[in-house]
Amino acid sequence: MNFYLLYFLVAISIFGFIAVFSLVSVYAERKISAFIQDRLGPMEVGKYGLLQTFADILKLIQKEYIVPALADKVLFTIAPVIIFVAVYLGFVALPWAPGLVPANMNLGVFYVFAIISIEALGILMAGWGSNNKYSLLGAVRSVAQMVSYEIPIGFVIISAVMISQTLDLQLINYNQGILAKQDILFLGFINVNHVGGFLAWNVFQAPHLLLAYVIYFIASLAECNRAPFDLPEAESELIGGFHTEYTGLRFAFIFLAEYAMMFLVAMLGVTLFLGGWNTPLPNFGSFKLAEYTTGIFWGIFWVMGKCLLVVAVQMWIRWTLPRLRVDQLMTLCWKVLTPIAFACLVISGLWRLLLF
Repeated sequence: MNFYLLYFLVAISIFGFIAVFSLVSVYAERKISAFIQDRLGPMEVGKYGLLQTFADILKLIQKEYIVPALADKVLFTIAPVIIFVAVYLGFVALPWAPGLVPANMNLGVFYVFAIISIEALGILMAGWGSNNKYSLLGAVRSVAQMVSYEIPIGFVIISAVMISQTLDLQLINYNQGILAKQDILFLGFINVNHVGGFLAWNVFQAPHLLLAYVIYFIASLAECNRAPFDLPEAESELIGGFHTEYTGLRFAFIFLAEYAMMFLVAMLGVTLFLGGWNTPLPNFGSFKLAEYTTGIFWGIFWVMGKCLLVVAVQMWIRWTLPRLRVDQLMTLCWKVLTPIAFACLVISGLWRLLLF
């Protein structure tokens, strides 16, 4: 019984984190967009507009459930749940600190990559079930975009896995810091086990992984349907995309899933390439910074700091770059990112073969 209670608390904690993160992120995005566009953003509801997002959530909760008369009611109803649950379950395998991971599994990378792919099915169900041509077009765009960009993401993830030699996300974290049980070679030659810090991160163990992370970051924006890859939600063309017909709590779940996906892809990228919960501070002579900033508290602090920085860049890009056309979107994926990602995969193989 205690195990069931523990599982329940973990599930509630993950959901609570997603809810709080989404609330804070919406407010932050409004302020960031206002700063970029030289305006104030929310200012009226609460001091500095801090309560504006809470007011929006209360409005969504109270809105009437509206199902179009000609919609497929089953698909229309369960689609938001599938979209949210697919992203929500992805958090299960992500490690937050040494010894702190909801479900420590030796196939963590494969699990996360597989489970978030289900989101595309939910989006297609939402567009088809709405029986709205704009919703269907948005859903088709989204699925084509997500399936396409999963190819370069898969290549660069495998590139990092080949360097780490494991699919266990927690072990990948350990292998990028002072707690590593194997040799950490900066640039493939210099042992930095006793130094730790950013020198032990995968992007510095194998420099081509820095390019791989750039590809991962660009492709992850497309996976999240974030600008400049927000064609599935292009208001000027599709009114709102696949969620045009949704209101109230159903729309709120779709909204939660989008912001949860932003953090999830940021955390997966941080884990695979940027040291995860490991400190960026190296040991320097008698200053054992890497050793002093290791543990559960510091692990949560560093992983949150890195992920929030990545999310801030995602928001910055949204309000800076214009939306791509569909042909540009696919050209970037198949003719640019995929060949370079495949090259990173080949380099990882040669790196392991020649240096180890």
